[in-house]
Amino acid sequence: MPDICYFLARAKGTIVRAWYNSLLSVIVRVPVRANRTVKVHVFAYSNEAMLPEQVASIRSFLRHVGRPIAYTVVSDGSHSQRSATLLRRLDSSVKVASAVDWIPPGAPHGMRDYLTSHPTGRQLGLIMCLPLAESAMYVDADVLFYPGARELARLVASESSSASFLQDCQFAGDTRLIRAEREKQTPVNTGFLILRKPLDWSLGVARFLELEGAPSFFTNQTITHLVMHANGANALTREKFILELDDQCDYGDRHANADVAIRHYVNPVRHKFWTSLFP
Repeated sequence: MPDICYFLARAKGTIVRAWYNSLLSVIVRVPVRANRTVKVHVFAYSNEAMLPEQVASIRSFLRHVGRPIAYTVVSDGSHSQRSATLLRRLDSSVKVASAVDWIPPGAPHGMRDYLTSHPTGRQLGLIMCLPLAESAMYVDADVLFYPGARELARLVASESSSASFLQDCQFAGDTRLIRAEREKQTPVNTGFLILRKPLDWSLGVARFLELEGAPSFFTNQTITHLVMHANGANALTREKFILELDDQCDYGDRHANADVAIRHYVNPVRHKFWTSLFP
């Protein structure tokens, strides 16, 4: 029997997204009041297809976290000139850059093609370049920020670890890079990362160079997972930093509330990004 709640929620999400997309040129002109300045550089790797989500994500960051030093949207090359202009109009902190400018220095020849031409390899290339002078935050376009995100300024400034990551609800990775089952524990999701210090990527590079066959969609996430753990990064609390699929078939969003900091609306629950934007 079809799950009516699921189909109704998907239909609502489709309608809200289409409405939001049609009004983007108006929405970007409506200022968002940022109540604080946060000493962090924020980066997102994105594409033209995710423009509505990217706009909504940035606006939610400004509203609930504050104004960063810069919020740089790193384009995969598909953004039109119009889309880049719309993004820059969101706030004085928003910049648009090209993925070709984010190649990790010293990347071995055997990895350069992956970092420059593979869709998720380019995302990894950006992450490997971070942080720069100040702490950095990496945020996917399908992440929404909620009132609980006010604590991010404190977390960014914390010296408790070199990095912090969003914990996935299950291991989603390229198992060819894994050498033991214990390496799958506390799975890292690359949708939201805080990077306070440069990381040692040697383990991830070595595993990639040993890889047999072409990289998969999750190769970048597995490399990041291995490197985060090798560098002593800590997992953000799952009660406030959400990546869950358990409400996929519910009409409402089981996790979005004022105490939550973020939710990463990965593909199976992407429609909830829009049903939660205007509950």
